[in-house]
Amino acid sequence: CGIGYPFVVCPTLEQRARWERKRSRTAKELLETEHKYLEQLDLVVTFFVTILKAKGTLKPAVLDTIFGPLESMYSASHVLSLHLERGNLGRGLENFCQNLELYGHYAENLEQANKTLKEQLRKNKSFRRFKKLQETRPQFQGRKLEDLLPLPLQRLHQCNTYPIVITSEYAAIISEAVKSISEVSRWVQDTVRKRENSLQLLRVQKLLKGQKTQVLTPGRWYIREGWLLVVPSKGEELKRRMFFLFSDIFIATKPCHPLHPLNSNKLACQAVYPLHQCVVDKVFGHTQSQGGLLSLSFPHKTLLLMSSEQQDIDDWYQSLTAAVR
Repeated sequence: CGIGYPFVVCPTLEQRARWERKRSRTAKELLETEHKYLEQLDLVVTFFVTILKAKGTLKPAVLDTIFGPLESMYSASHVLSLHLERGNLGRGLENFCQNLELYGHYAENLEQANKTLKEQLRKNKSFRRFKKLQETRPQFQGRKLEDLLPLPLQRLHQCNTYPIVITSEYAAIISEAVKSISEVSRWVQDTVRKRENSLQLLRVQKLLKGQKTQVLTPGRWYIREGWLLVVPSKGEELKRRMFFLFSDIFIATKPCHPLHPLNSNKLACQAVYPLHQCVVDKVFGHTQSQGGLLSLSFPHKTLLLMSSEQQDIDDWYQSLTAAVR
């Protein structure tokens, strides 16, 4: 590497220097964001969990359901920040990974935590007053408890995006820690996606008139929805209909009568089309024209769906072809 020749640049040494600079920047950013995260999480631990335990405003089981292992996650992050301050990234991550499962369980419980929180706000007057009082403290800067509870999951996802350069004597430990964080982050993201999907399915189910069409089915995934024009087979006028696309079915609906006493804001299901029998074609709209026309062919029916917006028809085409595939 150019020993004895000062004017010769050593590529290996240059690469190591770049890695070291990148590692230093990452460690610095990781420490700064960890401090900010701990400041926010401390609001929940100090002004809610600790005081609620002392006051007994909530029963222990209810308190545990709402906040779960939040105190333990706070302690683990606090220890991590101390190691980062001393430059001990390897030891810090090694210790932190011993608590990673807490994040997965926290994610799985978050839906129930939010549900229990809403119930207590509705039923428990003293807790409702307490929450409102705590949130008016200047430290909260207008944030609500509901805004702070997802922080650990957001932080885990953020940590998973850091490009940690492995160059220290703790290379094996750091490499294993990064792998573990990535695996738990995927676990958390899958849990969040499943919860969001369940909420979408429930929302659509409530939009539909009656219970004849069962949207809430295990394994079904919501993809998209929107208004499209149905082109009739005969010379009739175009019909504007609301469509819902899922991973296995395509639902066509129309609005109920606006003066209906019970269903004025609901949609009536007209047809449910199974996607495994569907063939999707773009009739026109291949170029940057004004909208386009899609053909959805089923064994006993062909749907011609039209939109006046080019981007809309392109998005529907991509979503439908992907779902069918």
